[in-house]
Parts: sequence; C-alpha cells; structure tokens
Amino acid sequence: MKLFDVHNFDMKKEQDFLQVQFNLQNRINLSPVIHPDSVNTCAGVDLAYWERDGEPYGVCSIIVIDADTKEVIEKVHSVGKISVPYVSGFLAFRELPLIIEAAEKLEAEPDVFLFDGNGYLHYNHMGVATHAAFFLGKPTIGIAKTYLKIKGCDFVTPENEVGAYTDIIIDGVVYGRALRTRRDVKPIFLSCGHDIDLESSYQITMSLINQESRLPIPVRLADLETHVLRTFYRKNHV
Repeated sequence: MKLFDVHNFDMKKEQDFLQVQFNLQNRINLSPVIHPDSVNTCAGVDLAYWERDGEPYGVCSIIVIDADTKEVIEKVHSVGKISVPYVSGFLAFRELPLIIEAAEKLEAEPDVFLFDGNGYLHYNHMGVATHAAFFLGKPTIGIAKTYLKIKGCDFVTPENEVGAYTDIIIDGVVYGRALRTRRDVKPIFLSCGHDIDLESSYQITMSLINQESRLPIPVRLADLETHVLRTFYRKNHV
C-alpha cells in the first residue's frame, strides 16, 4: 500500500506531514494479527546518519533472525542521500525511503518488524514503527531507547526486576510501556506499531532479550550494523 511515492517525496510543509499522519491514524490496528507463539522470524530495523560536504546521508540496516534459535537468517541494507528535512515529530518521513528500499531486498519474510524508534508512543500515534507498517504489510513494534515526552507527561520508572513495566497513560489513553528488560539497566520504551496489541508486543520483545543488551536481539544487531556500515561508507565516500 503506497500512500505517497517515497522515492520522489518532496513535502516541505508541516501541514502536509500532519495531513498524512491524520489520514493514517484511523487505519491503525491495535489488535494482533499473529500470536506471539506463532512468530518464527523477527526483523530489527535501525538507521544511522552522517554528513558529507554539508549534505545528510543515511544507512538503514534490517537484520532477520530466527525467533527460536536467535540465529541471523538475513542481513540487508540501503544507503543514500537524505532528501526529506528533519522536522520534530515527523522522523518517519525522513527514514521511510531507506527503510522501504532495504525491505525490498529481503528474501526472508519476517513475521514481525521491531524498530529502533517509537510507534504508537508518538504525538500523533505515528512513530516510524507505525508509519512503516503500512508499507511493510507486517506487524510492527516500536522500541525506543529514550523517552518521548508528550503533553508534559513523564513515565513512572518500573521496578528493578526483569520484565517489570509501567504503562504510559496520557489523557486516559495507553501510549506504550516503560519496560525493564534487565536488572540495574535503564528501561526501554515499548509501543505498538500496527497490527499488534501491547501485550503481544511485550511478550515478543521479552522473548528476544539476552544478557548482552537491554534491547531485543534483532534491534541491537541492526543498531550495531548501522554503525559498521556508516564507518564504511564515510571512509569510502559512497
């Protein structure tokens, strides 16, 4: 489903960004289309940026793992000049072209995509994990390392126990969860993307945590890979 051409995208006005987000809001599905126990493959998605000659460039890494063995099945990436300017609250517009380009290279078909970024936990419920789902056609989950403060609302720190969480409720609406995936480590901020509910997102995320990171394995691997790729492309001026 292409709601705009991400390969020829030239929106400059905040109002245009808002209109696209509002058009998509009513299509967000917070009911699961897959049960956590039925997930066989998971993909982690992350991006990294740099500048060359004053121009922004980016690289997107997608890493697919086996949900049971946690072994890497496939790695793909895309790289290119960033044509959409950064506007607070509209990061997805900046990242979508590279995300979709990378996803089109996948031979594996992930059951769920986990993003290094927000989903429903967003000013307009349209973080990158939610927005990208309308192109990927799969359930998505947002995993943010830092808290996006909305309407001045802070989160309640969860207890220092693995799996402890507190729901982030703003104006009576559950936006996401502050989740403690490891003891003595800062929480992550979990939110639904699309075609999934918060409890399923929680179960899938917790099933992908190991002792190496507070992040679920595919997101951590994608994060590490983007740093390697950024170093390579910076050095080789590609």
